[in-house]
Amino acid sequence: MDKVVATADEAVADVRDGAALAVGGFGLSGVPDVLIAAVYDLGVSGLSVVSNNCGAMDSGLAVLLSAGRISRVTGSYIGGNKEFARQYLGGELEVEMIPQGTLAERLRAGGCGIPAFYTPAGVGTQVAEGGLPWRYDGQGGVLLASPPKEVREFDGTEYILEHGIRTDFALVRAAKGDRHGNLVFNKSSRNFNPLAAMAGKVTIAEVEELVEPGEIDPDEVHLPGIFVQRVVALTPEQAACKKIERRTISVPEARGTVRS
Repeated sequence: MDKVVATADEAVADVRDGAALAVGGFGLSGVPDVLIAAVYDLGVSGLSVVSNNCGAMDSGLAVLLSAGRISRVTGSYIGGNKEFARQYLGGELEVEMIPQGTLAERLRAGGCGIPAFYTPAGVGTQVAEGGLPWRYDGQGGVLLASPPKEVREFDGTEYILEHGIRTDFALVRAAKGDRHGNLVFNKSSRNFNPLAAMAGKVTIAEVEELVEPGEIDPDEVHLPGIFVQRVVALTPEQAACKKIERRTISVPEARGTVRS
């Protein structure tokens, strides 16, 4: 039952070229940076990644993306990642963009053994009708486009069929975890981390605080250990390293200024 692995390198050692990875995190919140760095050091490539976004600046999945290690991304948000946009538009990267709620439910469904489900999200758009560019040819043309999806009517409302997602591995970050793999996530890092963890056949969690079994109240567990196969305890320095994507500082008003 003790799922603790000594190092991140040991935890990801069996990740191979072409593996599919579900990766937790929302923006820069709750991103498993230590495990991602270990995958980078492993040298594998041709990875298929499922994640809300593909990293920002020089952190998260942007580390693997910039190195050309990712061949396909299933996600919801490109944001300000210019390298992501460049590779996508240049035909170097296959990208399946999915409505954010649908992505979350596809991960959850895969983890629960649900092969597919119907949702109204995307009805009447290219999400349902097909034709969304998955890969460009580098010359402005579309080399590969999304196929049309099954549409069915329930009680007068149309829904499209979406399939659950299962991946070879999942990489997640938790605020607290015990040796049995029970995890607790902090605030917005709870958005995609539990869902990504559920979707992985082998789920690896880096935890900021490792505690003994029984120290987490069962009512406080966000993800039960049945979904987690390996746990890596972060050092205090690794746990404290949390980057800020955009810092905004207001200019202080001069003393004596009277507001109108």
